[in-house]
Amino acid sequence: MPNSTQQPPQGPGSRAPRAVKGSRLRYRAVALLTAGAAASAALTGVAAASDGGHEQPEAFSSRTVATQLAKETHGQAAALRAAAEAAEQDKSQAKDAKDAQSAREKAAKHWVSPISDDYELTASFGNSGDRWAHKHSGQDFAVPVGTPVHAVHGGTVVKAGPNGAGDGPAYGNAVVIKHADGTYTQYAHLSRIDVTVGQQVSTDQRIARSGNTGNTSGPHLHFEVRTTPNYGSAVNPMAFLHEKGVDD
Repeated sequence: MPNSTQQPPQGPGSRAPRAVKGSRLRYRAVALLTAGAAASAALTGVAAASDGGHEQPEAFSSRTVATQLAKETHGQAAALRAAAEAAEQDKSQAKDAKDAQSAREKAAKHWVSPISDDYELTASFGNSGDRWAHKHSGQDFAVPVGTPVHAVHGGTVVKAGPNGAGDGPAYGNAVVIKHADGTYTQYAHLSRIDVTVGQQVSTDQRIARSGNTGNTSGPHLHFEVRTTPNYGSAVNPMAFLHEKGVDD
């Protein structure tokens, strides 16, 4: 018997191949849309995770800028504070330097005693006796050998050495200083001399140590105030120092 089963029509008018092709295109479109959605979700998740998982990418970007600005502002504030502290320190140092200079200038105007340690005033200016060829020309400060001797005022050393620095052996080792007001001071019977001729000295600077050299009856400093650098021009030294505000 002939086969009665009929085959589907084949030919140019058949639509079956087109239906299969359309199905494949739809599948591909759905797959692409699904992949795009997944990628978008992934990007959104990364941005949100960077800020606790709650903010959108735009908010995350704004917060990042704000954080950076805050850091820069904090750095600028710290720099300003450091600059202010440095300026205050410079101001304090300048004040200290000014005060020190003022103290030096004030001290330079003052006169002091040639002996700052304990002493006893013995032979005074104008005393007479067989110990001196003439009246006593200075003031004696009885102190132990080695006691520091100080310049009573700033000036320039014009004499220093043995034999009274040129004024005679009776003075022993001696120093003479010229001061700005034209007066001279002499320090004699020294055991040691710590300055040289031409040296500038300041008020209260140690210039020597007391001794027992020359014509003495015991350790002491012989101190004179003169109108010239040489022997024979002495004036009352204690009266002079009193006028300068120096007490005994």
